[in-house]
Amino acid sequence: MSRESAFAGQGLKASVNDVVNEMKALYLADTIPWVVGYSGGKDSTAVLQLVWRAVSEVEPSQRHKPVHVISTDTLVENPVVARWVSTSLERMEQAARDQALPIEPHRLTPEVANTFWVNLIGRGYPAPRPKFRWCTERLKIKPSNAFIRRVVRENGEAILVLGTRKAESSGRRHRMEALEGERVRERLSPNDSLPNSLVYSPVEDWSNDDVWMFLMQVPNPWGYDNKDLMTMYRGASADNECPLVVDTSTPSCGSSRFGCWTCTLVDKDKSMSAMIQNDDEKEWMIPLLELRNALDLTDDRPLRDFRRMNGQVQLFHDRPIPGPYTELARHDWLTKLLEAQTWIRANGPDYVRDIELISMEELHEIRRIWVFDKHEIEDALPGIFHRTTGSVFPGASLDDVLVLRADDLNVLREVCGEDRLRYELTRELLNVERQFRTMTRRSGLFGALESAFRRGYFDDADDAIDYARRRRDGMPEEFESDESVVHVDFRRS
Repeated sequence: MSRESAFAGQGLKASVNDVVNEMKALYLADTIPWVVGYSGGKDSTAVLQLVWRAVSEVEPSQRHKPVHVISTDTLVENPVVARWVSTSLERMEQAARDQALPIEPHRLTPEVANTFWVNLIGRGYPAPRPKFRWCTERLKIKPSNAFIRRVVRENGEAILVLGTRKAESSGRRHRMEALEGERVRERLSPNDSLPNSLVYSPVEDWSNDDVWMFLMQVPNPWGYDNKDLMTMYRGASADNECPLVVDTSTPSCGSSRFGCWTCTLVDKDKSMSAMIQNDDEKEWMIPLLELRNALDLTDDRPLRDFRRMNGQVQLFHDRPIPGPYTELARHDWLTKLLEAQTWIRANGPDYVRDIELISMEELHEIRRIWVFDKHEIEDALPGIFHRTTGSVFPGASLDDVLVLRADDLNVLREVCGEDRLRYELTRELLNVERQFRTMTRRSGLFGALESAFRRGYFDDADDAIDYARRRRDGMPEEFESDESVVHVDFRRS
């Protein structure tokens, strides 16, 4: 056994007994409920097995507080792992009921407005990058924190039981050692982002080998086979799992095998590639890998607007900082995603015939954003859905609320010709007017119209960039006698 092993002194059995006894004492010490983070990976499985044993060894009359097991599903998890975790939670719930244990599993998901595809395809957020990691907060931190805060509101405090280990990385070790000095009780560390929440890390000193030794020698109490877990690990190449993320100090999944299949925060998704390469039955995942690689562009400027999300042109070394994906790019991403889903359902094994890469709720939200927030009154989503899936989109018709019919939009395109900005401006102005038409008070109308002009009154991208440069350099505007030009210059000021 290596020197780094936590079992080196007294062996596996005695070491595990010590942890279990510590857990039982902690469980019986107060009425503070526990929240156990479970990702389905080796570390969280080991911790939950320890908790399960500890609670089961407590007298039934003393099992006085609940143990919440939370698993955060980002809705873009690796489908193999997502299926594993989902089945595990079902088994867990039944086993806890059969064994009369106060263990309650919960599958948490982000709100529809915060999902990956609603932000990327709906709002146009570019694929995540290290300097714009918009995904972790929305997909992981918010769902888990919302649940923990609810437990704290109802009970005053909560104890988070996590599978974090010092051996995972030097950064993790330094972070955990720093928090040890702030412990308010033995083995309980404060959590910076969640008031009244204490963190308990029972396997913090275990090595990677310790975890696997425990899992291979101690049966899973909710009926799962840990050998299958090891097989899943062997099918990929990385050594880490995606932890329960409750704050920004916790590393995101990165190169972890148990992360999102859409992750562009790493150079290559080695885990999904390895699964496909090592198992012929996983070839159905090829469309996912292809789409993930398509998202991971070295230079995605051709797919993004020259304006930021608020419509302004911002410069960096005389070049515009690119904004959200363009309308055409968003249409293309949705097409690729639905094509992948359709292909997998038709050609994949039975257990993925109903796979849902994007939910109907997300599609409805994307449609709402496109039409009502972005004023893309062509209402393109139902057509994309029909072309890619062969089915009619099950959403209500928007004909009664759209300001222009398809024929009218075609006329507008012909009138505007190649002037895309003029077409977008006119389309938005008409839609803004329609949105305010039925309001008793039209508060905000002029602000919405001005916002449209700020985004759209330019000849083209070069004109907008030139204007931004002159404004940055403090050059005066040149007013012309034409009334419309004077009006727009006033809007620019």
